[in-house]
Amino acid sequence: IETFAFNPATQNNQGKTKQIFELVDEPGHVLVQSKDQITAGNAVRKDQMEGKAAIANKTTSCVFKLLQDAGFKTAFVRQHSETAFVASRCEMIPIEWVCRRIATGSFLKRNPGVKEGYRFTPLKMEMFFKDDANNDPQWSEEQLLAAGFELAGLTIGRCEVDIMSKSTVAIFEVLEKAWATQDCTLVDMKIEFGVNVTTKEIVLADVIDNDSWRLWPAGDRSQQKDKQVYRDLKEVTPEAMQMVKRNFEWVAERVKLLLESQVKGRVVVLMGSTSDVAHCEKIRKACGSYGIPCHLRVNSAHKGPDETLRIKAEYEGDGVPTIFVAVAGRSNGLGPVMSGNTAYPVINCPPITPDWGAQDIWSSLRMPSGLGCSTVLSPEAAAQFAAQILGLNDHLVWVKLRASMLNTWISLKQADKKLQECSL
Repeated sequence: IETFAFNPATQNNQGKTKQIFELVDEPGHVLVQSKDQITAGNAVRKDQMEGKAAIANKTTSCVFKLLQDAGFKTAFVRQHSETAFVASRCEMIPIEWVCRRIATGSFLKRNPGVKEGYRFTPLKMEMFFKDDANNDPQWSEEQLLAAGFELAGLTIGRCEVDIMSKSTVAIFEVLEKAWATQDCTLVDMKIEFGVNVTTKEIVLADVIDNDSWRLWPAGDRSQQKDKQVYRDLKEVTPEAMQMVKRNFEWVAERVKLLLESQVKGRVVVLMGSTSDVAHCEKIRKACGSYGIPCHLRVNSAHKGPDETLRIKAEYEGDGVPTIFVAVAGRSNGLGPVMSGNTAYPVINCPPITPDWGAQDIWSSLRMPSGLGCSTVLSPEAAAQFAAQILGLNDHLVWVKLRASMLNTWISLKQADKKLQECSL
């Protein structure tokens, strides 16, 4: 167990369900300590729930680990103890971002006529200004921009608002995909962002626990496992609180499973010659960034077709979902032979040379009828295409793809902002 010196006098923010302490021996970091308290209606209702701090901390730590491993920028650093975690110190943006897949709860009250269960495609985004005295009023983007918040030296303008909006949607989609592996519907959720005081970046901050979302197992509201059960209590009794606690424990146990793949696939790269190893290593490295095992094999479909088919059978025989990537220049026999003899996906990724490349590529593009192998020239793009196929059934691959899309979008947004500032 780690021990820290912290200075409550320097930084001691106390919320309804947690305390935050500045770490003296770890500059730029804080300790987020959960409390055994559950609240509803801006703490109009509040009760002690023994063990809630540990349950909430376990849930938050697992969720942030899933998101960080995927590639999202968060304030989370590591779990410190059963009831606390270490985070980067942030100045918090006083907005709750709410993302909804299914209409329920307060949305129905604010939008009479919409039936419960209405499915939002695309997702419905809302934001609420954190102001307990006024019951956290709903804000528009225009209000947020007009507020001109400046936190840790960063002014919250159009670029920053767009980043938070896009990130909220991506984070919801990732957690929705993850919970679907447990046959559980993520109905809606709320998150908060902060500005990292060291890097000056906008990051996902605060916590994501069972207070943050609505979860309906099998899409059935009557089985809901989130804090709504506590909100709906007509009377708070010891028996009712035990039921609420059991629901929170159920979520904390299931959330650990979100870090595991239920179906783990692989990529097998067949190269026609060892002269193609450098090209194939790029494919393997890119596969590794998605957490996909990648095997390299050498064989020529022209010179040893029997061995080509033996290697194919070796990987078909163990039931592991497999994508074959054929790397062959000159006359590509590997891709067509593999495609004609397996029901598994085959991707051609020929190493193009400057002398005969324009002619050689046709052996990968012009296929006999009945063959369905695709051709991708970039080794990194071939790995990405394989990841997109495997990600259909492996949420841990899919979430990395989704985070990569978001990070590319954010990089372009920030580059455009920087260019505009230079022009001005």
